[in-house]
Amino acid sequence: MTQQTTTQQTTTSPGGIVTTPSTATQFADPATEERLQRVAAALEANNFVVEILDDVAAARTRIKDLIPEGASVFTSSSETLRLSGIDEDINTGGRYRALKPRVLAMDRATEADEIRRLLASPDVVVGSVAAVTETGSLVVASATGSQLPAYSGGAAQAILIVGAQKVVPDLGTALRRLEEYVYPLEDARAQKVYGSPSAINRVLVLNGELRSGNRTVLLLREAIGF
Repeated sequence: MTQQTTTQQTTTSPGGIVTTPSTATQFADPATEERLQRVAAALEANNFVVEILDDVAAARTRIKDLIPEGASVFTSSSETLRLSGIDEDINTGGRYRALKPRVLAMDRATEADEIRRLLASPDVVVGSVAAVTETGSLVVASATGSQLPAYSGGAAQAILIVGAQKVVPDLGTALRRLEEYVYPLEDARAQKVYGSPSAINRVLVLNGELRSGNRTVLLLREAIGF
């Protein structure tokens, strides 16, 4: 990719890191097949279930096989889910007991405890991550923390759809990707959709599972989402 020689606009991350388009380029390009295979092997060694799929269309189809009909399903806030159509499939398709529409219709002042319980322990949580490392770790960030209990173990099953551009060498680079690349994009989205800024208030690192079978990563060969 040809680098710009003109003056570049900068963005300051929550950690005070100044980001330019050129510094973010490394976090936007899809990983090679070799790196994807390396990530898959590392995740499997940490007891995650991993499938490498060609694209979001394949993931959209695979989701239907992985989630039992009638299961309670929480879709976390995710551009990957929105852009792929998976969020709409789950929340409007009628195949599952979709929690997001139910929660959005509840009164946050009087039903806050019930909302918290519903989101913390669904049958299945579906979402994405900010980064996946070649050493087999997954990094998730949140402004509110609402999806993190389900990710970390509250949900009986978790399915994470991860674009190939999210592959990084190690945990340190994963946190850099979060601050330098993901946060500015998510902050802009939040400002547009909600009229308020986002924040990296909580970070969850999934290093492994005690037993294989409960956390599935659908690793895509294409880039999607942040």
